[in-house]
Amino acid sequence: MSDRTERSDVVIVGCGPGGAVLAYLLARSGVDVALIERAATFEREYRGFGWNPGVIRLFDEMDLLDDILALAHETVTEGALSLYGKNVPVLDFDLLETDYPYALMMEQPALLECLVDHAMTYDGFSFYPATTVTDIERDGSSSGNGVRAHDRTTDQEVTFEARVVVGADGRYSTVRSTADIAPGLFESPIDLVWFKLPRGAVDASAEGRIDRDGILMYFGLDGGELQIGYLVRNDEWPAIKDAGFSAFRNRVAAIDPEVAEAVTTHLDGFRDTTLLNIAPGLADTWTQDGLLLLGDAAHVASPVGAQGNPLAVEDAVVAHDVLVRALSESSGNLSGQVLDEFEARRRPSVERVISLQRRAADNFAFWLTYGEYVPTWLVRGSATVFKRVVPHSRIIQRLVESFALGDQTVSVGRSHFTD
Repeated sequence: MSDRTERSDVVIVGCGPGGAVLAYLLARSGVDVALIERAATFEREYRGFGWNPGVIRLFDEMDLLDDILALAHETVTEGALSLYGKNVPVLDFDLLETDYPYALMMEQPALLECLVDHAMTYDGFSFYPATTVTDIERDGSSSGNGVRAHDRTTDQEVTFEARVVVGADGRYSTVRSTADIAPGLFESPIDLVWFKLPRGAVDASAEGRIDRDGILMYFGLDGGELQIGYLVRNDEWPAIKDAGFSAFRNRVAAIDPEVAEAVTTHLDGFRDTTLLNIAPGLADTWTQDGLLLLGDAAHVASPVGAQGNPLAVEDAVVAHDVLVRALSESSGNLSGQVLDEFEARRRPSVERVISLQRRAADNFAFWLTYGEYVPTWLVRGSATVFKRVVPHSRIIQRLVESFALGDQTVSVGRSHFTD
């Protein structure tokens, strides 16, 4: 039995980028919205902090860009890979047709706090941190009427009643599993071993290093930690661990001796590494009566191309438009039929991105298996050709645009704003 009941039009579970953006947009549109977050603070572990030009455009349409740019960040205008020791440009935002020819590298805590602070300026918004959702509240017709949760701050059981529940609670979504919706994960041919180093420990001028002995990816911010991803075949990690940490360090050294030296200095064995499940997925359905899933709860993105955050923000923008119109045109719980518009608008774009990520993962897996047999002279020669071709290849540019600009048909429904 609940100790108390909270009521709103919309309850959003999960204060990640998708949930926070949607909460802000709904609150600004005059919708009563409750945002529930399991963590007590914003200072928790995040994997993604890349925000592409497509998302920057949407932040500007939300009237948030100036405040976001005031937060600590890096501006990225180009990117490169080190291919057998030769830097190869793979990204130049100046070549894209956009008013925002840059990406932002920004830690999530400050951004999420900014979004919540803006939402707090509207009377209809309520934020519930340190609150763990345990179940979906349903009536006899199986419509989602809200959620049940435990408020750890007050040590109370709380029922959140709403006309629609939005599950924005990530890859391991409680809302999705409670609604008996499978995540639809695809089998991934690769896994990612993750570890952190002090930012100045190695030269990370390139975003990744591909060598005949493997692949390393670099993610980091000035003044913060450098995150390193070591790609392995999906069944390979147990054998690597059995061989011991020194053998693992030697594997890293074969790709980048500088990283290996830093591993020796700063890592305390395998306990400082994490094997990430990076398999992408597409849930069979993203909506039910009274229920909508977005972001990784609906479609799990892999780290390839840094698409998790952009897809979640685009989802939030489309969900905002669908929900505001549906709430104003009907009473009672929103039906799955009404909410299906969200999935119809978003699924084709998401499926394209997931397909590209899966294709890239297959290519990485092929390289991990056969790269050691490719002559160095051939790779370096190809890299030289690639550097000349990239700026002029429309096919490559379209691929880059898919990841950098996102779904350009998505735009913020500013007509819904009440201010």
